[in-house]
Amino acid sequence: MSLHPRRRPGAGFHILAVAWLSAVWVALWGDLSVANVLAGLLIAVVAVRALPMPTIDFHGRVRVLGLLRLVVHFVRDLVVASLQVAWLALNGRRPRSAVIRVRLRSHSDLYLTLTAQLCSLIPGSVVVEAHRHDGVLYVHLLDVADRDLAVAHADVLGIEERVLRALGSDEELAAAGLEVRR
Repeated sequence: MSLHPRRRPGAGFHILAVAWLSAVWVALWGDLSVANVLAGLLIAVVAVRALPMPTIDFHGRVRVLGLLRLVVHFVRDLVVASLQVAWLALNGRRPRSAVIRVRLRSHSDLYLTLTAQLCSLIPGSVVVEAHRHDGVLYVHLLDVADRDLAVAHADVLGIEERVLRALGSDEELAAAGLEVRR
């Protein structure tokens, strides 16, 4: 028997979503007033009810060292790519762009989304399309003149591996063909 018989699964998530959307509404208007907060709450409730988000199952576990590696690599990639894009802008050389297709090893929507977001946050690359059922990302690269496309492909798979090692279960790592480290 449930401790909260009237409570639906995920009700807490909706409350957090409504609170977050309301806070964003107030921040965008830049005015903390009762009317603005109430309008934000009303709009947030309508948005959460009218546009329900699908649930994403998380069967993994947070691994602190893996998460630390993910963050350190991401910050390093962010700094290096920012410097490369800045140099490209200052250099005046016309960039040669490309779109690469990367089939991810994991079949989880969560890991696909996290990998796509991390790729898109790195300057000079953006995910232009993601095929959920195939686990494929199409990544646009800003400048490929000095960059081997196979290296760029491996970079995306490296991001996915770090995401999996930070958040994946042993079973998910094995299913993705990655060695389970103890």
